Amino acid sequence: MVLANPNVTLDDKYTLDNGRVYLTGVQALVRLSLMQRQRDAAAGLNTGGFISGYRGSPLGGLDKQFWSAGRFLERNHIRFQPGVNEDLAATAVWGSQQVPLLNGSRYHGVFAMWYGKGPGVDRCGDVFKHANAEGTSRYGGVLAVAGDDHACKSSTLPHQSEYAFMDAMMPVLNPANVQEILDFGIIGWALSRFCGCWVGFKTIAETADSSASVYVSPDRINIDIPYDYTVPDGGLNIRLPAAPLEKEDLLHRHRLYAAMAFARINGLNVLVIDSPKPRFGIITAGKSYLDVRQALEDLGIDHNKAAEIGLRVLKVGMTWPLDKEQMRTFARGLEEVLVVEEKRAVMENQLKEQLYNWDAAHRPRVVGKYNEYGDWILPSTGELTPARIARVIAERVERFHTSEDIKQRLRFLQRKEETLAKPREVIQRTPHFCSGCPHNISTQLPQGSEAGAGIGCHYMVTWMGRNTNTFTHMGGEGANWIGRAPFTEQQHIFQNLGDGTYFHSGHLAIRAAVAAGVNITYKILYNDAVAMTGGQPVDGTLNVQDIAHQLRSEGVMHIALVSDEPDKYPSKGAFPKGVSFHHRDELNRVQENLSKVKGVSALIYDQTCAAEKRRRRKRGLLTDPPKRVVIDEAVCEGCGDCSTQSNCLSVIPVETEFGRKRTIDQSSCNKDFSCMKGFCPSFVTVSGGRLRKDSQLRETPNVDLPPPQTHFDE
Repeated sequence: MVLANPNVTLDDKYTLDNGRVYLTGVQALVRLSLMQRQRDAAAGLNTGGFISGYRGSPLGGLDKQFWSAGRFLERNHIRFQPGVNEDLAATAVWGSQQVPLLNGSRYHGVFAMWYGKGPGVDRCGDVFKHANAEGTSRYGGVLAVAGDDHACKSSTLPHQSEYAFMDAMMPVLNPANVQEILDFGIIGWALSRFCGCWVGFKTIAETADSSASVYVSPDRINIDIPYDYTVPDGGLNIRLPAAPLEKEDLLHRHRLYAAMAFARINGLNVLVIDSPKPRFGIITAGKSYLDVRQALEDLGIDHNKAAEIGLRVLKVGMTWPLDKEQMRTFARGLEEVLVVEEKRAVMENQLKEQLYNWDAAHRPRVVGKYNEYGDWILPSTGELTPARIARVIAERVERFHTSEDIKQRLRFLQRKEETLAKPREVIQRTPHFCSGCPHNISTQLPQGSEAGAGIGCHYMVTWMGRNTNTFTHMGGEGANWIGRAPFTEQQHIFQNLGDGTYFHSGHLAIRAAVAAGVNITYKILYNDAVAMTGGQPVDGTLNVQDIAHQLRSEGVMHIALVSDEPDKYPSKGAFPKGVSFHHRDELNRVQENLSKVKGVSALIYDQTCAAEKRRRRKRGLLTDPPKRVVIDEAVCEGCGDCSTQSNCLSVIPVETEFGRKRTIDQSSCNKDFSCMKGFCPSFVTVSGGRLRKDSQLRETPNVDLPPPQTHFDE
């Protein structure tokens, strides 16, 4: 087969001028910034770009993608500067919109992107409100990209960012797939420039983590300026000076209506299915739109069947604010509208308000989360599935249309769900520390002690039976003890605090604990990487000596440093006077001593993340110890004490003719060697040896395979 472009490279996703490229949703956000600069340059504008935020799934790897694309960003005048935390990043983005107002500007404007996980959106409420009230620049614009975890797969709570954006009065766009991340992103920046608002941009795992072949031509999207909207005197964009009430009036009376006019003329809300005699309508957006289309397919309802039934479907791109006139036009003549959206109702509540004072003769029934009898039909908890949506659609349509085909398909879905609901053996895959993880040791406690958890990998200790029970949001670690300590007989607790969180905001919690005078020992878990999201460096200059000095300056007088390599600090003079140094084998004794200290004390546990060590060894950045540990199965008695001592996943059971024994999984072992604690004659260390590789070559059959068929438009 002859390739259309035989010179394909991985850089094509950022360098190809037009056509199709293969992108993940996260990579699409990087490509989007490049496309915006290219669009501006083609329009004769000299713009810069500014990207800032704070990582968190499903945007956990976004910073790594921006870093890897650094040379492409530089040549397009785009600056990527991750924030120390989310609200400081948002403040930096706010500053990018002030560039044209003040002296020294080298650009017509700066288009900007903020990114953050759902908790980061919550944290930025104050910044979002102030920055959105002030507005965006004429040739700038801001996208606030929120990563929402609807299913709570990697969070302490599920998140839905629309309400936070609405509270700050920011229009909200909800792309359904990777292509729409690009398309809605271009429209979003144009919208932000036109109406002067920051624009909320919702992403979830299904869009950010998915991959697709997408069109990337910068001129793919044509932007139309509303001809039926009159811009007020002074314009809609950021201005100086502006009094608070003036900003409020501009936002409430003008900017949001300008956003609706822009969305209307640029087709953000699309009628994707219609009928000549409509009776039943569905309004949906984002992932839920794809679920609705799957549900209709499961029910056998195509465009022809929809026309027969009287079904119309509206796909909403801007979920807030909804355009009243467009919603009323859609609802005219319908008997009922079903609003399908995940989590709490956003569009449903707006629709009911917009139809309430409308002509009662044209006002349809509106159902969504609940039906007219108060039954919860599309829950706001968890995630919606196509099967559940299909059942609800069939039930709503049944009053005026049914068929044996739909009934048969519903019976199939019902049988399928009944099968899935039957009791069965479920193997829970509980997350655990990586092999050799520092937290295996650092989260241990003296007998009878208690610890608090926080945000980070070490949070997993809460289900490992180590008396670490309570937790807080990111940056509040230990502050809950301030409110609990005066009312309990317990005299002291330990508090785990990761180095990334410490730099993000956690040092303020330590300051609060010192001010309150409570008895608490902060365990600063210095792992030298942000392990949860891929091993990124902490955003700033941070080392163990700096932390020790900061702690001392905050009033923490008792500081102990514990490490797997305490000898790597030969010069103790770089530390504050009085800091003690210990090997991790002394951890229990050190903690017992600190638990008796009045006031705030600190233990800095210094050990590099095991997964990061593995990465660095593969890249030749860290010496790989020429030593391995093996277990002699003939000597092992299968007591499992090595697993208890190390809490390591690389110590695995192995069944032998003499019963269950233990062995070391060499493929996952990160050479922490904590499994060797104590005395066990079955452990053997091998120095200088290498793992034997499979010497048998597997022959590949010489088969003339046919060329693959393509199923997309050229």
